[in-house]
Amino acid sequence: MIFKFLQILLCMAAIILFLSGCTDSSLSRTNLQTKNESSSLGDEASPASANDADSSNTQQVNVPQPDTNSDTEENMVKKMTLQIGNSSFTATLENNPAVDAFVEMMNDSSIIIQMNDYSGFEKVGSLGTNLPADDKQTTTHAGDIVLYNGNQIVIFYGSNAWSYTRLGKIDDLSGWEDALGSGDITVTFSLGTVNQ
Repeated sequence: MIFKFLQILLCMAAIILFLSGCTDSSLSRTNLQTKNESSSLGDEASPASANDADSSNTQQVNVPQPDTNSDTEENMVKKMTLQIGNSSFTATLENNPAVDAFVEMMNDSSIIIQMNDYSGFEKVGSLGTNLPADDKQTTTHAGDIVLYNGNQIVIFYGSNAWSYTRLGKIDDLSGWEDALGSGDITVTFSLGTVNQ
């Protein structure tokens, strides 16, 4: 019984020594780091600040925070304009490889597409080239702009369910159906927004 008690006591003593050794070594590492940082400041650090670092185990460090208000390209919302006759509409673009390729094409110049009415709910026209498609089963609504079959641009004034790659959506549908009309149309796609 006494033997077990001594074993427990020795284990506890070893744990206490181990923990106190870890604390001391971490403090000495902190002091060493603080001294190294103070000495690396060179001429900028006054003797008083070096003494303060020696007398304290902590040091305040100003860490620059990331600028969350910066207008990086990733944070910017992509917009394009659709010109249909005398009417202009601004659309907010999706964030996907098809849109990136479409924007790249519009960077060179505006894209003009002859679009045909289809089934009384959409206008469809050939882009003349393939974009990277990521078709998903989608229910579209008025104002949706999608890529169909990798090379067809479709704009909706009604609703449909099919497999498309979303490109964008018209921001304000005021006058949208009237501009699209019931027949074939010519649509000019360009980067930017409508001046109001």
